Amino acid sequence: MILRYRRHPELRVSELEGEGVVLHLGTRRYFTLSESGLAMLEALAAPRSVDDLVRLLRARYEVTAQRAEDDVREFLDRCREADLLVVDGEP
Repeated sequence: MILRYRRHPELRVSELEGEGVVLHLGTRRYFTLSESGLAMLEALAAPRSVDDLVRLLRARYEVTAQRAEDDVREFLDRCREADLLVVDGEP
């Protein structure tokens, strides 16, 4: 089964001068995101797989497939640690 990730429903995401600002209403914590992090979190308004996010990064930026995958996995791991994501298909 392919895991699909989506934003936690209690997140509010805004763009500010090319970067992202995220507020988690449940935890009342703020986060900042890079331009690429903002693009991924905006895409995660709907469920997406790792491959979906890799394609998104490769379409927007000049980056190798391996670099894009490494960046996506790191981003998802950090977001999961901060409770910013919901994972569909997890056992």
